[in-house]
Amino acid sequence: MKPFMDNDFLLSNETAVALYHDYAKDMPIIDYHCHLSPQEIFENKSYKNITEVWLYGDHYKWRAMRANGVEERYVTGDASDYDRFLAYAKTVPQLIGNPLYHWSHLELRRFFDVEEILNEKNAPIIWEKVNAKLNSDGFGARDLIVKSNVRVIGTTDDPVDSLEYHIKIKEDQSFDVAVLPSFRPDKALEINRETFLPWLKKLETAAGASVADYEQLLSALESRVRFFHSVGCRISDHALDYVPFGEASKNEVAAIYAKALKGNAVTLEEENKYKTAVLVFLGSLYAELDWAMQYHMNASRNNNARMFKQLGPDTGYDSINDSPVAHSLRNLLSAMAEGDALPKTILYSLNPQDYPLLATIGGAFQGGGAPGKIQFGSAWWYNDTKEGMIHQMKMLADIGLLGRFVGMLTDSRSFLSYPRHEYFRRILCNMIGEWTENGELPNDMELLGSTVQNISYNNAQQYFNF
Repeated sequence: MKPFMDNDFLLSNETAVALYHDYAKDMPIIDYHCHLSPQEIFENKSYKNITEVWLYGDHYKWRAMRANGVEERYVTGDASDYDRFLAYAKTVPQLIGNPLYHWSHLELRRFFDVEEILNEKNAPIIWEKVNAKLNSDGFGARDLIVKSNVRVIGTTDDPVDSLEYHIKIKEDQSFDVAVLPSFRPDKALEINRETFLPWLKKLETAAGASVADYEQLLSALESRVRFFHSVGCRISDHALDYVPFGEASKNEVAAIYAKALKGNAVTLEEENKYKTAVLVFLGSLYAELDWAMQYHMNASRNNNARMFKQLGPDTGYDSINDSPVAHSLRNLLSAMAEGDALPKTILYSLNPQDYPLLATIGGAFQGGGAPGKIQFGSAWWYNDTKEGMIHQMKMLADIGLLGRFVGMLTDSRSFLSYPRHEYFRRILCNMIGEWTENGELPNDMELLGSTVQNISYNNAQQYFNF
């Protein structure tokens, strides 16, 4: 019987062991999509205790705690940080089979040298041990990034953001990790939401120009894209909970926008036409600037209306959606390609039933001399598990080019999430090792090792032009 999480954790064969330790382990990290705070990075924020750095804002852990019967005051409420940590420690033993069980222990080991298995009994000891380190030098936000061998971080930023902290980090010669903004214009597309008109006011201020008609809106968005580019942005991101598509003339879209400006609701058909036009316009800008465009599809957000009113978004009440994807996504990408303005694109779906169609639709838009131009994106959110990662990579290998895959991202709000890259790399090495040991791949360590290193780091570095 192997020890729990030993040096060869998740590595079940000799080839996997060699691939991980000799090729993958020491590769740097490009975390090209996350939700970290650039202000906290600039300030090298320090943390009073493990709850602050580990549980604040982590809706993965919050969902698990609620499922374990933990009262909300210990999850997001007014309970003390110690009591909240203790509530999570009581939850951990119930997480067997959940990636949180592995992630939590990897984070305790890699950052704090805690080898104990977290549970209610030893929680007080672990609380004291971790907090002693957090209150010493070398455990601020920047320090945690450097300890993790991170080279590039892509944050998630609204077009109206000033990017002041990205600029300050860029100017700080003492910190050589690139912290780059990503352009996330969701609020510009959600024409039927109550956030739309207030957000337009913010866009006017940020762009220093009116958005009183559709042409002015596009001009303001373009100015923000180019400003983001000047600060180092090379990636956009779109949360398409459903994939819109509708054909319309520019005059028709302008009329739909004018209708919304008057505070009138637009129909779903009109919303799809508006969203399509704006997405195609933005896609052309991304292509011009050689950005990569990310589409995150098929999430069902804020399912629990009562808790949404109480806590707001991103608090653990989201789920997988099953909206049709193929027809609209194909037409949307085709509209961009028709104008020779389809950027590099990464396609993610929260619904794993969409995996074959994402892989095949992406394959229909490859070309132009760009290796892996259309990416079938990493297993995302609820799919970010051992089996989920294997499923995604096997589907990519079945239909596309696994060797061109840009690999893992954290999609996290926590500075302790970087061991997820280790988790991914171990799973990748074991999968390739199994294929090799079964005679499905040649025992060519130069080929296998370079493939693992490319997926771990090199492909992302080249794809995003970092």
